[in-house]
Amino acid sequence: MDKKNNKNKGFTLIELLVVVAIIGLLASVILSSLNTARIKARDAKRLSDMHQMEIALSLYYNAYGNYPYSDYAGCGGWDSSGTPAGTPSFITPLVSEKFLPINLLDSVINDSCGNYAYYRYSAGDYGCDSSRGAYYVLGVRDMESSPNPFPKSPGWSCPSRNWQGEFDWVTGMYEQ
Repeated sequence: MDKKNNKNKGFTLIELLVVVAIIGLLASVILSSLNTARIKARDAKRLSDMHQMEIALSLYYNAYGNYPYSDYAGCGGWDSSGTPAGTPSFITPLVSEKFLPINLLDSVINDSCGNYAYYRYSAGDYGCDSSRGAYYVLGVRDMESSPNPFPKSPGWSCPSRNWQGEFDWVTGMYEQ
């Protein structure tokens, strides 16, 4: 009788394989959820960076009466936070004047153009109201968690150009 009880105490190979398969399935679901959370966290950081840049641009405007000029034309004409070291960009005066603590860069898309773009347009460009003065357009090229446009994007357009089609997230502001 003892021999029969000893044979029934262990697990069969099939039972072990089923348990391993279930653990593998749960692990893949958890890893997939973590990846989604990471993507959303990176997008939240991008939105935070944009908010910081908007505040810094407002502080610069209050100090100098205009927004920084777009000096770098290496990224399709756009000034970018990812410009090569030593090359002036719109962020350079914001950091040097202490309106921004550091040059904000996207942690994932960190090529020579970066993921953040800025351009200061002259009054009346693209049919915008020239009486409101020059204006800037600030955008994020790629938000990972949603297709273009990002649902929380404020958007920016003039009668003959809509930047929302060029960026996943975009905003702008007039000087007057």
